[in-house]
Amino acid sequence: MASTEQQEHAVALLDPKVAEEEEVYTTDGSLDIDGNPALKHRTGGWRACRSILGTEFCQCLAYFGMTINLVTYLTTELHQSNVAAAKNVSTWQATCFLTPLAGAIVADSYWGKYHTMVVGCCIGVAGLLMASLSALLPLLIKNISTLAMASAQEFVLFLGLYMIAFGVGGLRPCLMSFGADQFDAGDPSERNSKGSYFNWYLFTMNCASVISTTAMVWLQDHYGWALGLAIPAMVLAVGLSFLVAATPAYRFQRNRGSPFTRVCQVVVAAVRKFNVAPPADVALLYEVPEDDCSMERVKRIKHTDDLQFFEKAAVVTASDEEAAGDPWRLCSLTRVEELKILVRMLPLWASIAFFYTGMAQVNSMSVEQGMAMDARVGSLRVPPASLATFELLTSMALIPLYDRAFVPAARRLTGREKGIPDLLRIGVGLAMAVLAMAAAALVETRRARAARMGMEKTSIVWQVPQYAVMGVGEMLASAGQLDFFYSQAPPAMKTVCMALGFLAVVAGVYLSSLVLTAVSWATATGGRPGWIPDDLNEGHLDRFFWMMAGLGCLNLVAFTSCAMRYKSRKDC
Repeated sequence: MASTEQQEHAVALLDPKVAEEEEVYTTDGSLDIDGNPALKHRTGGWRACRSILGTEFCQCLAYFGMTINLVTYLTTELHQSNVAAAKNVSTWQATCFLTPLAGAIVADSYWGKYHTMVVGCCIGVAGLLMASLSALLPLLIKNISTLAMASAQEFVLFLGLYMIAFGVGGLRPCLMSFGADQFDAGDPSERNSKGSYFNWYLFTMNCASVISTTAMVWLQDHYGWALGLAIPAMVLAVGLSFLVAATPAYRFQRNRGSPFTRVCQVVVAAVRKFNVAPPADVALLYEVPEDDCSMERVKRIKHTDDLQFFEKAAVVTASDEEAAGDPWRLCSLTRVEELKILVRMLPLWASIAFFYTGMAQVNSMSVEQGMAMDARVGSLRVPPASLATFELLTSMALIPLYDRAFVPAARRLTGREKGIPDLLRIGVGLAMAVLAMAAAALVETRRARAARMGMEKTSIVWQVPQYAVMGVGEMLASAGQLDFFYSQAPPAMKTVCMALGFLAVVAGVYLSSLVLTAVSWATATGGRPGWIPDDLNEGHLDRFFWMMAGLGCLNLVAFTSCAMRYKSRKDC
């Protein structure tokens, strides 16, 4: 009896359609693990993305499992003060959101996304094991003073934490962009799946967050820190196995050199030709010949008529002919357009960063608001911080509805592959943040009035709408900005542009701290308690929420103005 492989070969010979299908390659220049053009039926798509999403789930579960209870570990086991513990955790978390930029540069410039992820994952596992070791030290080392033991534990713990930060830096931006690389941009059906990928990426991340805030914390509280910190290491090791196991199914993109070098070359070349005027005829600007483009799989980007200063870098002068091939003197028009894309993104990125300022306020000031409310719901007492779960649950519930119901319906109405434009989706998300702040302000007005009139405390259940509305905003804005940055990014800067999303989170959190500091300084003068005193009944937290809602409206207007003028990337 002929083997299955022989039967399939015979069918392919008899049926030309099958043979033709067997040799369908991707149109975006992606390669398989052996460096050959990627075959569609053997690589990429959801077969590859399932493993990537599994790795993302494990990465988030490990990271959040380490983060959620870290302050408690520092204060109870290492005997740090509340202020010192909060400061150390905040510094470490900020580092975890900054390292993805370094990881993105390494991935786009040298190692590629896959190898950067594998190395980052290994470093992360080692860092988590070091953190677990810090909890085991008292059991391994006897006859040592408490002070010396605490110092040794701190050294091992922080060494592990910053190893985790660098591991996360290699994983986070690459997982997002590498997953999106698995869908062929030249295939309409795969482009639709790419939009779904970012939705399910956010869904996976939120699922991991919910499990971390419940199951992981319970394990750490009931089974000790040694096991509680070792479990995240095991989880991330499982994620690494998911990533490596699906290696033959992945599609890989060629590296095209350092993105920052490309940007700097355009700026330097343009500055050198400061007094040279760009020609009226765009055809006179320097561009890579067609045969070089096809050989290097470089997609030409269509010329746009704004930011013309940078076009000076593509103007051919007599000195350029003498120094032929020097990119610091003469850059192709496609490289100029790559820089233009980045410059156009910056105002939109700043508006998105303010969205995360609002999220930070909901996750901090709303908790303080909840602490001044009646936390009893029936016979249960609900911790104020746990209401943030409604934000995650709302986002998780809406993502499948958005992806499976809204997008297909909107696609039929608008004719767009994604249903609605990415910028419109982000804009609606920003509007939801404004509504969440307005809801928080209304709840605070009700709570403060009841407290000043000596009435019963307002129930904490009144906070649920503001968290739920913020969850809607996160579902729209967070997934939308990931899709936007990836789709608009130049091919040589995909991972770096994905890292902009993490920088937006950092910028939003820092801006949140700056706003709180400014409000406290401006309102708590002359002996006045200010808007946000320790006793909220003496302040005006509602005014603070209304101020944030007003700033959110201004941010939405600025975003809308930039979005209407934004020129999308178009390949030639």
